[in-house]
Amino acid sequence: MPKLTKKLPKECRDREQSFSWHNGKRYYHGRWGSPEAAESYRRFRIALLEGSPLLFQNGKTGDALISELAAGFIQHAESRNMDKADVGHFKTTIGYLVEVYGGLSVNEFSPRKLKTVRNLMVKAGTLSRRMINKYVGKIRTIFKWGIEEEVVNPNVEHALRAVNALRKGEQGTFDKPPRKNVPDDVVERTLPFLSPTVSAMVQLQRMVGMRPSEIFRMRVGDIDRGRDNGLWYYMPGSYKTEQYVGAIEFPLGEDEQKLIAPYLEGKKPSESVFSPRQAFYRSFYVAKPSALSFYNFRIHVSFYTVKSRAKQAEYPNF
Repeated sequence: MPKLTKKLPKECRDREQSFSWHNGKRYYHGRWGSPEAAESYRRFRIALLEGSPLLFQNGKTGDALISELAAGFIQHAESRNMDKADVGHFKTTIGYLVEVYGGLSVNEFSPRKLKTVRNLMVKAGTLSRRMINKYVGKIRTIFKWGIEEEVVNPNVEHALRAVNALRKGEQGTFDKPPRKNVPDDVVERTLPFLSPTVSAMVQLQRMVGMRPSEIFRMRVGDIDRGRDNGLWYYMPGSYKTEQYVGAIEFPLGEDEQKLIAPYLEGKKPSESVFSPRQAFYRSFYVAKPSALSFYNFRIHVSFYTVKSRAKQAEYPNF
């Protein structure tokens, strides 16, 4: 037998999922430690040795396992730069799916089996009714993608639509209380206890009405300060509803401009407006190391490291 020039990929773990690296891509096998994951990993190794396609190698509708379909979908989602949070929700959904039916053929999946997976989510007691309905919809999405790849019979996904959503008050389910706005007086009393950077972020969010993620991702180059009407415009590079509403921009008036102007000075267009790194060194710059106890200071970082990094963060008088 000829000697292999490269070692076969190992089985790795991501949360509760088993996967392997190959050519810079992840190939998921199912829930870590399960027989289905072991079988998928075995077929994965055989496909590499034989030079067969790594997913759905038999090339016939119905031959793919549900664990392989799920693995292929995660690979597809990551290759399309899907939002990381959404990919995480799909991974959680897949964990419930492959735990029970990972070794089942994709065309043997039925509405009754989908309800079994849903009941597993209900019994776990950690997911709200709304989230369970959302995860059931994600299972349908995975099978719909399988139809697109011609590895799932279209009748399967059509049958899964017959499973109705859980209604409010159904046995074993619960609903989280609706989120309420934080009263203005609570915000005002909290601001003095926040760091200057976090305080500015909270105030800007209240003024403009942005999501926290849109505040975190704000970069200097995303702010248009060259218009004649006296307003600045923040145009986020990416945001939650981009695929539905297209490009958006947030106008920044005089008050908002005064608030963020100090965080724009001396920064490159690619730098974040609110930088945790600079906020960290700013806190030491304001407090002065001499005001800190020697032992507490050593716990965080050495004096010389802070001094050199503070200079890089444009605090030369540290």
